[in-house]
Amino acid sequence: MIGCTCTWLGRVAGGTRLRRVGRRLAAAACLAVLAGLVAFWAVGPCRAAQAAAPSLPLPTIDIRINGRPATQGNLATSLEIVALLTVLALAPAILVLLTSFTRIVVVLSFVRHALSTPQVPPNQVLVGLALFLTAFTMYPTWQQVYGSAVGPYLEGRIGQQEALRRAEVPLREFMFRNTREKDLELFVSLSGERRPRSREEVPTLALVPAFVISELKTAFQLGFVLFVPFLVIDMIVATTLMSMGMLMLPPVMISLPFKVLLFVMVDGWHLITRALVQSVR
Repeated sequence: MIGCTCTWLGRVAGGTRLRRVGRRLAAAACLAVLAGLVAFWAVGPCRAAQAAAPSLPLPTIDIRINGRPATQGNLATSLEIVALLTVLALAPAILVLLTSFTRIVVVLSFVRHALSTPQVPPNQVLVGLALFLTAFTMYPTWQQVYGSAVGPYLEGRIGQQEALRRAEVPLREFMFRNTREKDLELFVSLSGERRPRSREEVPTLALVPAFVISELKTAFQLGFVLFVPFLVIDMIVATTLMSMGMLMLPPVMISLPFKVLLFVMVDGWHLITRALVQSVR
């Protein structure tokens, strides 16, 4: 239509150039119409095939738990799974608060700062060493827990409540050995309960925080003892530099090699590891 209009205008005006433009526009319009028809006939069968083809089913996830009825001494399977997930979520807190991990990792951190090497050894090395030392020192306690509670429970000889009660006994004995009476008395008095007459009457809710602050106090005492020889080296180096008039030179740069040399000569890691293990047991 556009080409015809331009051709008619060209004839009326008598313009040769406008007539050529009209012919070109007419040819382009014809090609566009033919392309549209071809596309329509090509897409039509594809749409029909898609409409005729069955829709693919979407994948679904179906989670079912075939639980057994709760009997005396045993919980239902679903409740046992919930309890297991809860224990796994609290496992880091149990490892940190109910074992010797707190004391060991704090002392190792003190060693690193006493050497004036805050990044050596790296955190991964210190935490890994603390975990293995914790497993080594807690192995007798965990062996008692497995022999008296976990093993009989897996064999079906005792129920869950009885297993928890038996597992609590070795852990409480370990915490009692490493807890100060002053700290335990503090939390018992804060709880507002009457004074217990024996260890069996001490609530675990008061024993755990008392054990944690006792471990922190012991760790800080060991850290102070570790700091003393390295502090002496820092003071000697600083005094020597001041007497020589080298005030702009940091004393840490000079004292660091001497502290590392002293630590290696006395076999520091051996002494610290032995002291930690003996203090826990």
